[in-house]
Amino acid sequence: MPQTDFPMRAGLPEKEPLLVKRWQDMDLYRKLREDAAGREKYVLHDGPPYANGNIHIGHALNKILKDVITRSFQMRGYDSNYVPGWDCHGLPIEWKIEEQYRAKGKNKDEVPVNEFRQECREFAAHWIKVQGSEFQRLGVVGDFDNPYTTMAFHAEARIAGELLKFAMSGQLYRGSKPVMWSVVERTALAEAEVEYQDYESDTIWAKFPVVSLARQVINIE
Repeated sequence: MPQTDFPMRAGLPEKEPLLVKRWQDMDLYRKLREDAAGREKYVLHDGPPYANGNIHIGHALNKILKDVITRSFQMRGYDSNYVPGWDCHGLPIEWKIEEQYRAKGKNKDEVPVNEFRQECREFAAHWIKVQGSEFQRLGVVGDFDNPYTTMAFHAEARIAGELLKFAMSGQLYRGSKPVMWSVVERTALAEAEVEYQDYESDTIWAKFPVVSLARQVINIE
């Protein structure tokens, strides 16, 4: 029988970290950028996840699909630069800090605002590092040493600058609009942050014969 040095088992749990380390040691991302210098650019903007915990299957699906896209464009001759990002603002991170306060019997209202914000920043920075390692463990290739974060001071300054442009051009106005409001957090809530209570409703579906159908109803010229 033919002989081979290949093991009978793949041993992926042991092999995959070695492969990721090899990519990091050879600085694969930089080599790809150097090789693609001057090519037509293809940029995939990474809709950032919250930096508030370990990644889950949704994160994995999202990042793997994006990695497939950016790699395919790189192989098709584009300069496909992938820069991962993280959302560091909003209630998910604040809520995690408040959970820590409650565990310690600490009252959030007694904590100075700047101190609370700094704790949120440190919490987000920790999970950015953790999630970045987890994404690379999945084999995702990107500029993980220089990600973009919404809490970066230059990013916040850029947002303020763009808002000023709207104000100076007269496009910024104050109006009235109903919004979801948290009486606990004392802030507006995004639609994604609202959880609805399940409610069973008795609904009756009734069919009626169509007697006539106006031409304008079905949009016939």
